[in-house]
Amino acid sequence: MPQLPPTTKALMLFCTAMFCAQLLFGYQLEGWLALWPVGSGNFMPWQLITYAFLHGDMAHLFFNMLGLWMFGSEIEMIWGRRRYLEYLGASALAGALCQLLVAVLMGPSGPTIGASGALYGLLLAFGMLFPNRVIMPLFPPIPMKAKVFVAVFGALELLFGLGGRSGVAHFAHLGGMLGGWLMFRYWRGLPPFPPRRRR
Repeated sequence: MPQLPPTTKALMLFCTAMFCAQLLFGYQLEGWLALWPVGSGNFMPWQLITYAFLHGDMAHLFFNMLGLWMFGSEIEMIWGRRRYLEYLGASALAGALCQLLVAVLMGPSGPTIGASGALYGLLLAFGMLFPNRVIMPLFPPIPMKAKVFVAVFGALELLFGLGGRSGVAHFAHLGGMLGGWLMFRYWRGLPPFPPRRRR
């Protein structure tokens, strides 16, 4: 298991603190910080980011924080704090935008919460940085290369998302992966972004 670098640790502690605040203030806090559909009357611009710090229950929080630790720690140590936060922010934002778009196309649903959009962006980054690293996921407990793991989970999210409403924001997860992929393209000066000048 990886070490726990400072930014990942701070994010885990902050999400845990926000979950405790949810237990105390419940619907009032989620009404302000969860991601609501644009036409609901509850949408606010800051929700595009704040939704990622809220979680539905203890299991939701635990598995997201476990994933943040497992996949984010090594990436933070390679990239550093700034690039790591930029990437997480882009993944969370893209996940939110995709979820809002799906709500417009498929009809509004309830609010969206959870760090899963950012986490799926991290999964993509891990698969791109360490494609042949063998990992053992919890579900299913079968060893597989990171690139296979990312492809399988991405395909499952698309399948479940197209399958209809399930109470899980599958398109926010896919949006997180899209945001992460776009950040890689931006950093490398690849389309749809202009080439980056070398200093």
